[in-house]
Amino acid sequence: MQPFNLTHLNNTSDIKSLSSIEGARFIAGGTNLIDLMKLQVETPVELVDLSDWQDERSITEHDEHFRVGAMVTNTELANYASKTVGLSLLSQALLSGATVQLRNRATTAGNLLQRTRCYYFYDTAKPCNKREPGSGCTAIDSVNRIHAIFGTSENCIATHPSDMAVAMMALDAQVELITPNGETKTLPLRNFYCKPGATPHIENCLKEGELITAVILPKRAAGTQYYHKVRDRSSYAFALVSVAAGLVLQNNKVEKLSLGFGGVGTVPWYPATAIEALTGAQLTEANIEKALDAELASAKVYGSNNFKPQLLRNTLHKVLRALAEHQRTYPQHEGALYEN
Repeated sequence: MQPFNLTHLNNTSDIKSLSSIEGARFIAGGTNLIDLMKLQVETPVELVDLSDWQDERSITEHDEHFRVGAMVTNTELANYASKTVGLSLLSQALLSGATVQLRNRATTAGNLLQRTRCYYFYDTAKPCNKREPGSGCTAIDSVNRIHAIFGTSENCIATHPSDMAVAMMALDAQVELITPNGETKTLPLRNFYCKPGATPHIENCLKEGELITAVILPKRAAGTQYYHKVRDRSSYAFALVSVAAGLVLQNNKVEKLSLGFGGVGTVPWYPATAIEALTGAQLTEANIEKALDAELASAKVYGSNNFKPQLLRNTLHKVLRALAEHQRTYPQHEGALYEN
């Protein structure tokens, strides 16, 4: 690991002075960045330690939303969400994503900002446009079983690894940011991530010195919720395919559908086409297939990951069948939560 300087952020008012340090990286739980530094994938000359930042360590409930501070740990958020109507999806995703030890360290903002687990990104002996722009993408013509089928480009097919972000995408989360001059701004999580295109090293819309301060989760009728994750082993592996879903049915017609896909996109994937196709339609196998046909029209496979479109089909069918059956069994159960 290369030598680096360490400074500390104690409160939000310090951001302006610390953000001006050239080449600095913010570090919270360190569950991803420290690994990258050990492998020389990232070599920041300055780290700004957020562990003493007390301003954003709480979850607060408001009339129309929940506000989750950036420094809330994944354990704290999972526990809160498990007891809160409308947030079960988030708890299910977090509990499927990592060991207790990692959840105790990992933070809300850090989870959103974690980098890909692409084999070639971590191997500095292999070309990787995300790690070294212009060097090439080894994954495209190599083993790419875990790689993306949505949002890819000729420069990168790396998959975004976060389970939490997929659930938050389905729950219409917004990201609250603070700029170096102290200005606060909010944007939908769906607009936060950048597809690789010609610049795969640019992964989100954060500008130099900007910092996530919170995630805003609107209160709404999210319906019966289910996060289902398909992986190579049950012991906290990354998703090959995951589906985050919230469903409200009325006479077997889809009144409201919330969806997010994981393990298949270069960003946490929001399947807008499938949602539009199913909303207002009867929830039948045929209609689910039509919606998937429309969504998968933009998908591209690369060899080792040719199985992913069919696996996504099977997973979405399973999730929606389970949610529908649960609502039919408990037709008067407002906000019923389906636990994985």
